[in-house]
Amino acid sequence: MILLTRKAEFSASHYYWSEQLSAEENLRLFGKCANRNGHGHNYTLEVTVEGEVDPFPALLSTLKS
Repeated sequence: MILLTRKAEFSASHYYWSEQLSAEENLRLFGKCANRNGHGHNYTLEVTVEGEVDPFPALLSTLKS
């Protein structure tokens, strides 16, 4: 049995804003997420697969669709 883990790090941005509200109401309701330039978060994604190694061709997994 073998475990294989891949790790990816990425950033994403968003903002919350309602055209039906005033700028003050948007700021009160959404706080820093109402910043029109965006508000960001950093993420880390780890994916692990587990399995037996196929002796020929010595692969844990094939990535065919």
